[in-house]
Amino acid sequence: MPVILEAQDLSLAWHDDDLIVDGLNLEVREGELVCLVGKSGMGKTTILHALAGLLAPRAGQVLLRGEDITGKPGHISYMLQKDLLLPNLRVVDNAALPLVLAGTAKSEAHDQALALLEHLGLASVANAWPAQLSGGMRQRVAFARTYLQGNSIVLLDEPFSALDAITRVDLRTWFKEMVAELGLSTLMITHDPDEAVLLADRIYVLGKNETPGVYSKIVGEITPQHLGEADDYSLTPEFLEAKSAILSRL
Repeated sequence: MPVILEAQDLSLAWHDDDLIVDGLNLEVREGELVCLVGKSGMGKTTILHALAGLLAPRAGQVLLRGEDITGKPGHISYMLQKDLLLPNLRVVDNAALPLVLAGTAKSEAHDQALALLEHLGLASVANAWPAQLSGGMRQRVAFARTYLQGNSIVLLDEPFSALDAITRVDLRTWFKEMVAELGLSTLMITHDPDEAVLLADRIYVLGKNETPGVYSKIVGEITPQHLGEADDYSLTPEFLEAKSAILSRL
């Protein structure tokens, strides 16, 4: 599979000039769902900011299909941890917002958003207000809005972390199906090893860097062996082996 998104030797720093990572390399291939897993405070969100062009690295490059997009926002769709739906807009208008901001006529943006909401199983709440939705429904709408940013590569910042356990399981299944159906290439960060193994085609593990002055680094790359879509996958030796490989590196 061709590489869609690539980080080459990125060096990122916090405000006090201490390096978060130095020489970071990772890639997302076409159609892949990749997870970057690590403990809280390891710099995962900062890495996403750099990949999205919201933060200029001290060194290194971000390449999108071979084109240098380092420090250039707008090339990659980015879904933040919180849904950030605007409370004064109905669901369909929240979903259509990226199209309207890009200059699409409001009626056309509305039609595109309605079509996507129907495809995602959200047609029944298209005219609802965000306050009327559950947490899981709000995240689905946020995903629709992210998709309508119009990019085939998507970054997600712990999209399920604020949900209750049952909703999180249901939404993970829905999300994996939608990513495959829409043909997206995806990089998602999480601090949950179970989530990474259940969802990802490949996993990068972000751990502590022993080099003075550099906080974290990628300490492992794992390819889970998925056995179809069985509900009991999390009880299999293959699942436990991949999870153990993550935990041993954190």
